[in-house]
Amino acid sequence: MIQVALPKGRLGEKVYDIFEQIGMGCPSIRENTRKLIFENEENGICFFWVKPSDVAIYVDRGAADIGVAGKDILLEYEPDVYELADLNIGKCRMCVAGKKGFRDDTSRTLRVATKFPHIASSYYEKVGREIDIIKLNGSIELAPILGLSDVIVDIVETGKTLLENNLEPFEEIVPISARLIANKVSYKFQNQKITEIADKINRYIQTKGE
Repeated sequence: MIQVALPKGRLGEKVYDIFEQIGMGCPSIRENTRKLIFENEENGICFFWVKPSDVAIYVDRGAADIGVAGKDILLEYEPDVYELADLNIGKCRMCVAGKKGFRDDTSRTLRVATKFPHIASSYYEKVGREIDIIKLNGSIELAPILGLSDVIVDIVETGKTLLENNLEPFEEIVPISARLIANKVSYKFQNQKITEIADKINRYIQTKGE
């Protein structure tokens, strides 16, 4: 069986819909149950729900053969996996944002608050800017408002939260969306089945985009 790690929440439900559309569903997953693992022997597929940020770990470590993770997670943690498809869902942007009217004083170190220290460091290294990373786990928008940081590096979907707090995005670092990923060993030994799933998903995404 192909083991599939799905991200919990709305994104995971959209991802599962895609698997269902390509004929790789598992009816029991729709039942109101506390089960953690859902198998469809006929399709040779097994699904389980995990925290979105954990999907890449399950796939990297081989507990799952394939899974779906946001590009932000793949860039931040750099798991040793193959990226097989862009699902074109969960779309947002990784941006630099701060108070409206902010001007960067390049004579001093820029203070950057973020949940994504690796992405932020890589970006500022490329542009040659010296920074002080402040790692936070929630309410990143508060950091520049309260003077903890000059700017933030965070995911922006609509920009509404920034706007309501008198903040604005300055620069887009990278577009983000959900990606189908595969464990490298699984991809080698179950190549036919994994390639078949990836091809079907890619065709489905292309058809929807036409």
